[in-house]
Amino acid sequence: MIKDSLFYGKILLFGEYGIIQDSMGLSIPYNFYKGHLQFTELSDDSEKKSNLCLEDYLVHLEKLDQNNSLPVPLNLTRFRVDLDKGMVFNSSIPQGFGVGSSGALVAAIYDRYSITPISATSTNSEEVLELKKIFGQLESFFHGKSSGLDPLICYLNLPFLIKSNNELESVGIPEQGSGNGAIFLLNTGSPGKTQPMVNIFLEKCKEEGFRNMLKRQFTKYNDACIKAFLNREDQSLFKNVKVLSRILLQHFKPMIPDIFHKLWQEGIDSNAYYLKLCGSGGGGFILGFTKNIDLAKRKLSGYQLDVIHSF
Repeated sequence: MIKDSLFYGKILLFGEYGIIQDSMGLSIPYNFYKGHLQFTELSDDSEKKSNLCLEDYLVHLEKLDQNNSLPVPLNLTRFRVDLDKGMVFNSSIPQGFGVGSSGALVAAIYDRYSITPISATSTNSEEVLELKKIFGQLESFFHGKSSGLDPLICYLNLPFLIKSNNELESVGIPEQGSGNGAIFLLNTGSPGKTQPMVNIFLEKCKEEGFRNMLKRQFTKYNDACIKAFLNREDQSLFKNVKVLSRILLQHFKPMIPDIFHKLWQEGIDSNAYYLKLCGSGGGGFILGFTKNIDLAKRKLSGYQLDVIHSF
């Protein structure tokens, strides 16, 4: 039997792309989605697919081990034995939707196979940064490059304020309110791929005008949103989210599926809701902010909305 270690999804509320350029970010666990390692008979296609995915990952780790480039000692022999027994990652976290599917998987693998694991209850800042570094290298198999933040959130199951690449701080999230204000996930209906979106962003960063926009506009309003949310300053939050939404639509259009461009603009014009990227974009979920969730649902009828935080 595999011990019952559940790993939950995560949501990057603020900081998409900005954290690559050292602006602030805020990432929270999202316990609606979860996954865990388990043994099965491999009797259906989804189980077989998961087992094969783990096989591919193990082969990758074995190559790293042969080259002495594993970021942390892992018991890969035990991993191989478990795979042959029919191990899968049983997960409800949708892949390519920006809510931590690969992060939860990496956290589960580290938890089970690390020979000298850092505890999932650690609050030591040096250990947390070390975990982030380890997870970045372990998750790079799935995205080409990884900050390690997603597996870190999934492993520790704590909200984190990202102040810079080398400065993280666990924070308390405001308690849910009973008003009409809400943060929600809007389902685009199709997955996105992280690596192509990140490549587009890095190409854009070669343009001086885009880099200046990031420094003078994006970072300013992104960071203001984080501070307002953590300080429960709802009026300031919505004011800054509206500007951030406009910046994203203007400068990050390739990351927003075409059919959502008009919907995005309508939210800004009507003040019924404001949309922003959830992770790298290109599909998956879009984050929404509204002062009136009933109005937002009417305006966005026909789309799946899931409230993740109420004001």
